Amino acid sequence: MTSTMTNSMTSAHKSSFGEEFMNNLISRNPGEVEFHQAVHEVTESLLDFIEDNPKYKNAKILERMAEAERIIIFRVPWVDDKGEVRVNRGYRVEMNSAIGPYKGGLRFHPTVNLGILKFLAFEQVFKNSLTTLPMGGGKGGSDFDPKQKTDGEVMRFCQSFMTELSKHIGPNTDVPAGDIGVGGREIGFLFGQYKRLRNEFTGVLTGKGREWGGSLIRPEATGYGTVYFADEMLKTKKDSFKGKIVTVSGSGNVAQFTTEKVNELGGKVVTLSDSSGFIYDSNGIDADKLKFVMRLKNIKRGRIEEYAKKFGAEYYPNERPWKIKCDVALPCATQNEINKEEAQILINNGCICISEGANMPSTPDAVEVYLENKILYGPGKAANAGGVSVSGLEMSQNSLRMSWTREEVDGHLKRIMEDIHATCVKYGKKQDGFINYVDGANIGGFVKVAEAMLAQGLV
Repeated sequence: MTSTMTNSMTSAHKSSFGEEFMNNLISRNPGEVEFHQAVHEVTESLLDFIEDNPKYKNAKILERMAEAERIIIFRVPWVDDKGEVRVNRGYRVEMNSAIGPYKGGLRFHPTVNLGILKFLAFEQVFKNSLTTLPMGGGKGGSDFDPKQKTDGEVMRFCQSFMTELSKHIGPNTDVPAGDIGVGGREIGFLFGQYKRLRNEFTGVLTGKGREWGGSLIRPEATGYGTVYFADEMLKTKKDSFKGKIVTVSGSGNVAQFTTEKVNELGGKVVTLSDSSGFIYDSNGIDADKLKFVMRLKNIKRGRIEEYAKKFGAEYYPNERPWKIKCDVALPCATQNEINKEEAQILINNGCICISEGANMPSTPDAVEVYLENKILYGPGKAANAGGVSVSGLEMSQNSLRMSWTREEVDGHLKRIMEDIHATCVKYGKKQDGFINYVDGANIGGFVKVAEAMLAQGLV
């Protein structure tokens, strides 16, 4: 049999395995488009690796990883300021605990549904594995919208939500954190209710206040980590952020601290956005302007359009910032915010590096454009792992009953992002020298979890 025929048969076998796996997943999880997308992206990277390592295929590791260990869905009744009873739905997807307790954020947003949370939990398994810390993967949340709610309403919702969630989490079982719609205020209310119900002060949530068990630079961590990862990618080309024009989407926590770290490394951020549109400031969003954004978004909870009015910047309603010419793009808003056409515009405008601060912000077609053009592209499960990394460091500090300095935590974070980058290079470097960070992150994250699952048997 010729080697060409052998290779052809092997490729057909791999394709058949991948198609059968995805068809089965889709039939078992109908309508969950984001979950299908996330699993398919990982599967594409893993097919060759699994064929070369049949122990994973024989033990059906990929099939087991795509099936949550446990899913909790519950009713969340609460009373608004008018005395009216309101009802939301709460979720916790406990995806995989092979290497440690479930770890992942809580998201409060009207778009939250089971499919989105399964996608986020699946991604979290790989992301947490890459950090080198002992954390499994999970995700949760509710279709509750904290916008335009009073502090009292948010508190009553959080207390009702935690009344049920408290039965399923714990410092050695499942340690939630914040995500979209869940910031310091919400974490405080959730933690207070957990402590009240369980009569114990433990590190059951991360993202806590500094005075009651939180870690320094936790709010900054996802944004800082995204920039650290991009900087490591640039170093492979003997380049840096110095003098680079940078577009950032979003204007919340991640985007704010991404902007801060880019400024610190010598780059110039020229865009920020929210669901209403984006602003373009050709002079750059410096430290003083960033303080205005932080007050606007974190305290006033206003719209980014107010920045344009304040500083005379351009405002583009109902648009995303990817048409702006840049050297580096850092999407920090939400999933699927860069499509194929926008990816091509970025490339045509000279963008050389994309590092994802959000979870899966690029559509599969957009990722294909990045890879075909062989630009530096850091997928979210690697590039935005800084947040969960410092959450893991917060867990460590809680266990030790001590706090580390800002410099200590930032140093740990930087080293973790360097290690994640090194893992991606190890598993993603191709024969021509091109580093496929998608393959590197997926294979690198998979191996650690897969080996732990093999060692623990059918659990």
